[in-house]
Formats: sequence, C-alpha cells, structure tokens
Amino acid sequence: MIQTAQDMKTYRDRIRAALENRFLRKALDNFASAYKVSRAKAFEGIDLETLKDQIATGKDQALTQLELLFNRFKAEAEAAGAVVHLARTAREANEIIAKIGRNNGVTSIVKSKSMTAEETHLNDHLEAEGFNVTETDLGEWIIQLRHEGPSHMVMPAIHLSRQQVGTLFGDVTQTPVDLEDIDRMVKVARKELRPAFLAADMGISGANLAIAETGTLGIISNEGNARLTTTLPRVHVALVGLDKLVPDLSAALRIIQVLPKNATGQALTSYVTFITGAVECGASDSGKKILHIVFLDNGRLDLAKDPVFSEALRCIRCGACSNVCPVYGKVGGHTLGHVYIGAIGLILTYFYHGKDNARAIVRNCLNCQACKSVCPVNIDLPYLIKKVYANILKDEGTRPAKNTVLSTVMKNRYLFHSLLKMASTLQKPLVQKEAGVLRHLPFIFGKAHEFRTLPALAKKSFRDQWPKIRPQIQNPKYRVALFGGCVVDFVSPEQALSLVRLLTRYNVQMEYPMGQSCCGLPAMMMAEEQTAMAVAVQNLDAMDPDRYDYIVVLCASCGSHLKEGYSRLLADTSEVTEKLRCLQDKLIDFSSFMVNVLKAAPEDFLQNQTRVAYHSPCHLCRGLGVTREPRELLQTAGLDYAPCKDEDVCCGFGGSYSLEFPEISAEILRQKLDNVENTGAEVLVTDCPGCVLQLRGGMDKRNSRVRVQHIAEVVAENLKDP
Repeated sequence: MIQTAQDMKTYRDRIRAALENRFLRKALDNFASAYKVSRAKAFEGIDLETLKDQIATGKDQALTQLELLFNRFKAEAEAAGAVVHLARTAREANEIIAKIGRNNGVTSIVKSKSMTAEETHLNDHLEAEGFNVTETDLGEWIIQLRHEGPSHMVMPAIHLSRQQVGTLFGDVTQTPVDLEDIDRMVKVARKELRPAFLAADMGISGANLAIAETGTLGIISNEGNARLTTTLPRVHVALVGLDKLVPDLSAALRIIQVLPKNATGQALTSYVTFITGAVECGASDSGKKILHIVFLDNGRLDLAKDPVFSEALRCIRCGACSNVCPVYGKVGGHTLGHVYIGAIGLILTYFYHGKDNARAIVRNCLNCQACKSVCPVNIDLPYLIKKVYANILKDEGTRPAKNTVLSTVMKNRYLFHSLLKMASTLQKPLVQKEAGVLRHLPFIFGKAHEFRTLPALAKKSFRDQWPKIRPQIQNPKYRVALFGGCVVDFVSPEQALSLVRLLTRYNVQMEYPMGQSCCGLPAMMMAEEQTAMAVAVQNLDAMDPDRYDYIVVLCASCGSHLKEGYSRLLADTSEVTEKLRCLQDKLIDFSSFMVNVLKAAPEDFLQNQTRVAYHSPCHLCRGLGVTREPRELLQTAGLDYAPCKDEDVCCGFGGSYSLEFPEISAEILRQKLDNVENTGAEVLVTDCPGCVLQLRGGMDKRNSRVRVQHIAEVVAENLKDP
C-alpha cells in the first residue's frame, strides 16, 4: 500500500531523501530535455491549440451527461454480450471484480497497466482474496516486484536505473543478468511473463476511452501486453473511470491524435485496440469471451457537477504535467503525488484519497504554469491546486499563522507599506552596505536558505522617490502608468528608474498611481483568495485605465496575475467588469512595449555587444505568452544574446515557494545557473524582479562573475545620449 506523508515534517524528510538520489534527478532531467524536443516534433504541422480546445469542449459536454452516456454505453455493450457494472466506491469496484473471479473459478490473473486500478488498490484486494495477480506492463511488473507504487502515470519505473532493474531481475530469476544489457533484460521479462499469460484465467485491463455510441472500449498502449491480457484469458474485466466516457468515435479519435504525442512525444502509440462486446474465445467453454466492464464513480459524478473542479475530469492521463514540472524533475513521483502523480495528482488525491494524503503534497507547487501550458485539455492546474489547498484549510478549520498575518497586512495598503518602510530601517544591522544584501539571515531562516544571498530593502522606495523624479513631458507620444509591484517598489527601485529614463527618452509620459499595492499573487499562492480579491479591487480603484494609453509592468508575475488571475477573482463582480477589461486590454510588459509600441531601433543604442544570457520568466512566456520580444530587444539594444539551455524553465523562486521548500528551490536554481555559466555570458538578463532576486542571490553566493540585471536596466544602460 502506498504511504504518503501526512504532515510537513515527514514530507520535508522525504524531499531531502529524494534530492540525495542523484540518479533520479539525472534520469528525470534527461527525459525532460528529450521530451520537449520530441513533443515539438510530433506536433509539427498540427493546429494544436484548436485541437486542445475541441477536446476540452467535448470533455466538458460529456461531463454534463455522464449518467446518460453510461446508460447508452451499457445498453450497447450488453447487447454485444458484455456485462456492465457501476461501482460507486473503490472498495465496491474491487469487490465486484473479486466476485467475478470467484464466480468463474479464477485463480490466476494477468493485468495490464491501469491507473484506475492503482486508484482502487485493486492488486492488494485481489491478493488478499487469494488470487495470484501478475502485472504485465514492463514498468508495472518491475514496481510490483519492488512492492512500490508508480512514479509516473505513463512510465511507472522511470525512477529506476538499468542496474537496479537488472539486479531485481537477477534476484527474481535466480540467474545472472548483465546490468548494462537492456535488450537482454527485456527478454528476461518476456520469458518470465509469457507463462503467466498462458496460464491466466482472467485478464484485467483499464481503458483510455469508452465510446457510448457503440459500447466500445479503446485501449492505447506501447507494449503488446495489453492485447495479450484482453485476448488470451477466457475472462476479461475492464476497470474504467466514468470520466473516460465519450459520445462517439470522432471524440475518441481526437484524443488518440493527442495522447501519445503529449505523453511521450511519439507520433502514434504502438497499439490502439478497440473492443466491442464478447468476441470468440477458444479458452471459454461457451466459445465466447466472458467480458465484464466495471465503471468506477468514486466521486466522479459529484466532481463533474462542481463548477470549479469539474475540469480536472478532462484529464486524459498523458502524464505531461509531470514531464515539464521542475519540482517533479527534482524529487520524482513518489514524493510529488500519492497514486496520481504530478500536478493533476495534487488535485485528484484530495478527491479520490482524502485530505490526509493531499495535505502536504498540495503545497509543493511553484505556480510556474508549465503544466498548464502543456496540458492537452486546457486544465488550469496551478489554479486548481491552490483551490484544493484552500479546501483543505477550510476542512481542517485552521489557518497557518503566516496566512492570518499576510491577510491582515495585505488588505490594508497603508499598514503594508508602513511595515515595509519600518523594516527598511530596522534591517540596518543586518545589511552589507557595499553589496546591498543581508550579510546574515534573520533567525527565522535556517541553513537550508543559505543557497542565495537576499537583498536588503531599498533605503528609499520608488513611491517615495516618485514625487521628486516624476518627468514632465510636453506633448507626449503616449501616456502610460507603471504597475510596479512590491519588489520593484520596495526592493529594486532601480528597475523602475531605468524605465523612467527610457520612457523619457522616447517622449512617453509615465505616471505612478500611488494607490496601487501588491498585485495579490502571494495571497493566491497561500490560498487566501478573499485577500487576493480585496487587493485586486484596491488596485483597480488605483489604476484608472481610462487615463492611460498603456499599463506597463516590469514584473511578469504581476502582469500575468492582473491579466488572468483578476478575471477569475472578479468574475462575479459585475460593477468592475468593464474597468477590468479595459485595464487588461491596455496591460503590456516592458519588452513588448519597447519592441511593438515604441519600435526601438538599433541606432538608439550603443552597440557594445556585451554577451548576455536570458532567463524567460514563467509568467511572461506562459502567463502572458511573450517569447519573441525580450530576445529581439536585447539584440536591438546592441547586446550579444547567447541562447541558453532551458531558458523557459523556472528559476525556483515562486515567491513564497522558495521559503517553504528551500531545498528544491536551491536545486532548481543550481541547474539554472550552471546552464547560464556554460554560455560564457557576462550578464544574465530577465524580465521579473522576483527572478532577479533569486538569480542574483544565487550568482552572488557562488561568487560568479556573471551579473544579473532586469532587462530594463541593461537596455537603459546601453541607451545613447540624445
């Protein structure tokens, strides 16, 4: 039985143990890099966004009529000779399958890969009932022999090395196995598993699709074991989640077109099997296959009616949210999941296996949006993860003290800003004046946080400087407002000062509405949605979009939250709808404003060709969908842009995430900085002050020669005098 940490102390211990597994990190990193390339190639020439929208819309429609689809499937399948069951709970599903086995004199069972069977812990139940159960998927067989759960939904044994597998096979077969010969190991597995197929009385499978129109099961696999499981034994039982129901073949084929490409980057899976009814079977006394199809509810019908969480049931189990997750890439699925792995697992665990199993793991999300961007059915995974965390806090009736403090402070802008100014004064004994960093961490931080230096708060915030430096432009080309955010305002005002210089040079009147505050994203990250909503309303009151041509952001995270997060938070607040829409229409990031609006040209800049690497902030490239403009701006500004490996992979900051999970943050940062230093760049540039904080702190800690700057700073430095 899978054991998941029930509290944060135990969970942190497991994280530290996972981070010590160097093979795991290397294997997952190599796969993630190869996956991106193969996935992009697999989808070449395909209008992926349209296809994703079609599948998501189809799944949503199906979810509103699951019971109707089930009844139609049942009628069609039973007319073709199958027996269809509906199990309300995981235990009921296991009992139905065990009863089928007993009624048909079954002793030996072969089973193909099924995450639904993992969800119900079917093997444990059947073995307790006296059945001999053999997993036939190679990865599932390996973890069955090791008495483990899967570490990935598609590749369950990805966490194991060939040497570990070879040693395991040697122990099982009692014969020596060459620990480097993978082909030989596969032959050993085939030799061991073939007798199990031939001796089995029952085969158990899952199904990727259940087509209501014809009562047909669709099974997608890369090994021939699934076909052997469903054809050789005289009894076949399929365990299928109700969410796998689709109305017709067209809907099924759209999913098949996407699933293998998104799962493993292959153009098409090796085997696509459709099963309709009881077919001929020589092993059966009746000459017909004994076919039972057990549909599992286990909360799905209620979940399908939930206005927020129903979209989680769109999931087609491709596992891509794990493939691109920087946290999964460091700790693996046994740490980032319960039965279901990765981002979708952080959500489904709560509904299928309870809050105790979700309590700790649900907090382990960077909000980097990588899972959302790769999801083939447009599930807003980061948002749902935070909603699950909020539900857990509500269920338990307690809130962490830091949540209460954050909520109280952020709702009161004057209190928030006063506390920051007070902290700027009180920090003086801790500040290393020359470097502008804290020379030693406050007592609230432990050694785990020493992977980077932390900046001191600015002596004078940008808002306090603004009245004296506010430019007065005669006949300006544009009038813009800066939404600064907390870090620009109170930690790195030099980034805003660079913007002032640039906009003045381009004859743009800049304003800084003083009523603005934090964007509210930190509150959302801590599942304080009501606080985030209150802050959003404050900022809308402060930033009157009708007064400006554009609202410019220097912080990608702020921009993404204002553009997308506010839409969710204020969806039911009709009185601000038009104002919000206007603000979002005028919102633009710094690089896009320079490139697309101001049309910055090379002749405006010194062409010194300083070699620069670039880190693409998560909320810029995925949240705002901006990828071309920053790189183009760097080249326009006379800099030698040096492409870097994994530019769009998170730096590990994630706001409060790096404080909550410093060990993971440090490992993600280490890899990022290694990649940057390998380019030979003198400067590392990014568009987010939070990323600057993380990257600069890491470079400073390793005494690197690479300077870290916001893109506005490096562009302003290269600006020619008028």
